[in-house]
Amino acid sequence: MKKNKGIKLIKVGLAFCFIIINFIGSFAQDKGRTIKNEAFRCGEKLVYRIHYGFIDGGQATIKIEDSLIPVLGKKTYHIVGTGVSTGILNAVFKVNDRYETYIDAKALCPLMFVRRVNEGGFIIKQDMLFDQDYHMVNSNGKRIKIPAYIQDMLSAFYYSRTFDYSNEKPGKIDSVVTIVDNQVWSLKIKFVRRDTIKSDVGKICCMVFEPMVQKGRIFKHNDDLQVWISDDKNHIPIRAQANILVGSIKLDIMSWSGLANQAAFAK
Repeated sequence: MKKNKGIKLIKVGLAFCFIIINFIGSFAQDKGRTIKNEAFRCGEKLVYRIHYGFIDGGQATIKIEDSLIPVLGKKTYHIVGTGVSTGILNAVFKVNDRYETYIDAKALCPLMFVRRVNEGGFIIKQDMLFDQDYHMVNSNGKRIKIPAYIQDMLSAFYYSRTFDYSNEKPGKIDSVVTIVDNQVWSLKIKFVRRDTIKSDVGKICCMVFEPMVQKGRIFKHNDDLQVWISDDKNHIPIRAQANILVGSIKLDIMSWSGLANQAAFAK
């Protein structure tokens, strides 16, 4: 019974980590083809620890490669996100996930998305090729009509970081159109408050957001998930935590490098 519970926690936890990456992109979408980006640059690396209750059970890393990569005649950011199980829980249920996106450096929308999931023998292999000009995506050979400048589950995170949140007010709800598992959907998130928290990288001034999650499968209530985003020009996630049906999960930043701007350290 304990083994089954541990397996369920790890599966939910690693999925939760990339849900965070996805819903952080849940803000109003810009129709322009050129997006001003001062939030991130090549070489940035973010490392996170995943907690299951009081147990450290996983680690996630998101890295922008050191130089722009040409894809379909355009310069792109090649971004790789990985998630692995660690410690005691790794012996119970081994997880090794890898997500990649190639984001048009000018329009900040994806041109390619690669997903490789291996969770205890459960395998997902997905390759997506976007035609943003003609609003189509080829997903493992299946052609799907998409809205203009749609985001994948990893690119949405980076796209959202370019927005100006200086005038964000509590209760404001924004959304972004994203494609996940071949389904186009609008993900919504609410700004809650500003906060200051302690982390492995120091005491950070943050903005707190609350995604509107679907209760029943994983979450007990619609407001069971919160994310702390640095209140600076970098807009990176510092912490995320959730109450789920089988316990609680927390994501904390362990380290960062290659940031484009000075971090919002609290005095």
